[in-house]
Amino acid sequence: MKAAIVLSTLAAALAAAMHAVSSGASGAEQSAARETRIPVGNATLYARDVGEGPPVIVLHGGPDFDHSYFLPDMDRLSDGYRLIYYDQRGRGKSADGVQPEDVTLESELADLEKVRRHFQLGTAAVLGHSWGGVLALEYAIRHPDRVSHAIIMNPAPVSAADYLRFRKQRVEMLGGDLDRLKAVSATAAYKEGEPEAVYAYYRIHFKSGLKQPEHYERLMTALRASFVSKAGILKARRIEDRLMNDTWLSTGYDLLPKLSSLRVPTLVIYGEHDFIPADTAAARIGEAIPNARLAAFKDCGHFAFLECPDAVRKELDDFFGSAKPPGRLW
Repeated sequence: MKAAIVLSTLAAALAAAMHAVSSGASGAEQSAARETRIPVGNATLYARDVGEGPPVIVLHGGPDFDHSYFLPDMDRLSDGYRLIYYDQRGRGKSADGVQPEDVTLESELADLEKVRRHFQLGTAAVLGHSWGGVLALEYAIRHPDRVSHAIIMNPAPVSAADYLRFRKQRVEMLGGDLDRLKAVSATAAYKEGEPEAVYAYYRIHFKSGLKQPEHYERLMTALRASFVSKAGILKARRIEDRLMNDTWLSTGYDLLPKLSSLRVPTLVIYGEHDFIPADTAAARIGEAIPNARLAAFKDCGHFAFLECPDAVRKELDDFFGSAKPPGRLW
C-alpha cells in the first residue's frame, strides 16, 4: 500500500531563526533530565529520561555511535514528549563490562525490551534514527502490542539487497572523497582507534550528509566529543561489524515482506539531501507499511532533528494527534 507523502518545505532563514530561539531553552531542558542505569547481563545500560508527555524511546544510529549526537537538538521535543534515550550495549556510557561477542541483533532487541520494562511502560513510541530505524522496526514487528507509534527518521536500508544498492550509489556519490576515506581508514592511527583519525574519517563520511555547513560543523563537534578512547572506539567498531553481519551483510536479510503486516501507526521521515537515497530506504519502508505517513523535508539531509527541527516538530505533533490509539489518553 502506498504511503501518503507529505512534502514539508521551510525557508532556511526561518528555520535558522527558530533553531536559535529553541536552542536557548535546551540547557534548562537538559538540566531536568533524569539519568539511570539498567542491568543487562553482566553490564548496565546508561539511560536518560527527560520531558513530559507521550513516552518516546529514542534509538541512536551507528551502530557504533551513542545517543550524545542527539543533544541538545532532540531535547527541544521534551516540552511535549517524554524522551527516553539510552546508549546501546557496548557503546558510549553502556560500554563497561561488555565484550563485542555479547552483542547481537537479538541482544539489541532484548535490551530495548528491558528499557521499556524498566520505565514501566505498557506501550511506548519508538523513534529510530538511521541504524536505530532498523532496530525500531525489528522490535515493532516482534512486539506490535508494545509499540504505540513508530517514528523512523532518516532510516538505513532494511534489506540486504537495498543495502547493496545504497553502497553502490554511495560510491558514485562520494567521487574523489572515496579515495580520501580509503586513505584515512588505511592509516595506523585509524586502525588503532585514535580519536583524531576517527574524527577525520567521519568528517569526510558525513560531508555530503547535511545540506547546511553550520549543521555539518555542529554535528562534527558532537561526534568529536563522543570519540573518547581508543578502547571504546575499537569495541564499538567490532560491535558494528557483528550487527552488520546479522543484518545488511546477511544473505536474504529482508524486513520488507514482514512490514506489510505491521499495523502500528508509522511516520517515516527523510531529507531530500540525505546521503542514503530514499529509494533504498525511506520510500521502500513507507511503501511497505500499510497507511504509513512519509514526510520528505526539502532542506534536510541525514539529521532531520538537527537540520529541520520545526518541520520535525510539526510532523510529530500532527502524527501523534491523528494517530492516537483508540481509547487511550497516552
